[in-house]
Amino acid sequence: MAKTLQAVKGMNDILPVAKAAPEFQSARWEALEAVLREWLHAYGYRNIRTPIVEPTELFVRSIGEVTDIVEKEMYTFTDQLNGDSLTLRPEGTASCLRAVLEHNLLYDSPQRLWYAGPMFRHERPQRGRYRQFHQVGVEALGYAGPDMDAEQIIMLADLWQRLGLTGMRLQLNTLGEKASRAAHREKLIAYLEAHQDVLDEEAKRRMYSNPLRVLDTKNPAMQAMVEAAPKLIEFLDDASLAHFDGLQARLKAAGVDYEITPRLVRGLDYYNLTVFEWVTDHLGAQSTVCGGGRYDALIEQMGGKPNTATGWGMGLERLLLILESQQRPLPVQALDAYLVHQGEAATALAWNVAMQLRSEGCSVQQHMGGGSFKSQMKKADQAGARFALIIGDEEAAAGQVTVKDLREGGEQQRVAVAAVAALLRSNAHD
Repeated sequence: MAKTLQAVKGMNDILPVAKAAPEFQSARWEALEAVLREWLHAYGYRNIRTPIVEPTELFVRSIGEVTDIVEKEMYTFTDQLNGDSLTLRPEGTASCLRAVLEHNLLYDSPQRLWYAGPMFRHERPQRGRYRQFHQVGVEALGYAGPDMDAEQIIMLADLWQRLGLTGMRLQLNTLGEKASRAAHREKLIAYLEAHQDVLDEEAKRRMYSNPLRVLDTKNPAMQAMVEAAPKLIEFLDDASLAHFDGLQARLKAAGVDYEITPRLVRGLDYYNLTVFEWVTDHLGAQSTVCGGGRYDALIEQMGGKPNTATGWGMGLERLLLILESQQRPLPVQALDAYLVHQGEAATALAWNVAMQLRSEGCSVQQHMGGGSFKSQMKKADQAGARFALIIGDEEAAAGQVTVKDLREGGEQQRVAVAAVAALLRSNAHD
């Protein structure tokens, strides 16, 4: 017997079975995606879909050469047909902006775009952190003021409410503009040089190339040093402060609580002004559910005309884990009916009944392959159908269907074929 092949470590199948872990059940994915589509539509965002493979240069230029993602985590390979260096996308913003610029979508109006799909990073797999993971994200392009930053944060607070989630905390910071960061960088490097005895090898390597990321360290031995480091917020110019004040005022007006977190810098180099993360205590070490902010310079950096941009990305596996940990139900779509039949005349009628019900908006799985009524009813239970529709010789002769409620039990009832759809619909939301 040939050896059974396994999925790549850290890349998971999403299955149509309830025994799979909650974050890998396809019915829960479909239900969550339906909620997300409706919610994104409510805020005026339109869907954009980009390839999962892009030129490597796209991510090096946008994310930053001295970042964990580019240095350690990207799946990069050479196209053997032409020698091009290609990369499986590690995040969605770069691909989205590449497509916007390639197709000139910002020519005459700003854009509100959303994307969703698999991303790839070569990390150590653990629950809530996978090598193939899924993100949904938004990008608002051409909106300069803090009102758009605020709306993107407020819409996430709205999502938590729609999903019934509690314990979601907002961490907020500002990275200021380029001049502010340059002044802070000078002081920060001087501070790090004075504390080299505390720095680990990673921090020493980044001290000059990307000193802001040193503040993002998780090394316990460096925490006291990091806490006392010069804070970027103390170097902000008037325009950066006004933007941050405007954002906070809008959040307060909307009743969205937040905590200012000076060490929050995000893991990508393209951010300026606003950065934020929604975090929770329900995910263990993987506390961040969603992160984003403003990245006004990125469009020009990628070859476009100067413009403004802000957005966020959210991990769907983590969101499903939180929903499970808080026992929040999702509106999982169940099969309306399983059609059981036996005998030549009954089978002929079953084909017609199944097609008629589907044309009237009902979901019906017709039994295939024969077998006794008992074995077919067992299949109906396994399919998770609300009703079993039974057609035997007597029903076929009378042009009727016997309906059995598999969820509530009770008496079976025999109804005319023409009345079955109405019966199923009347019980659809019980």
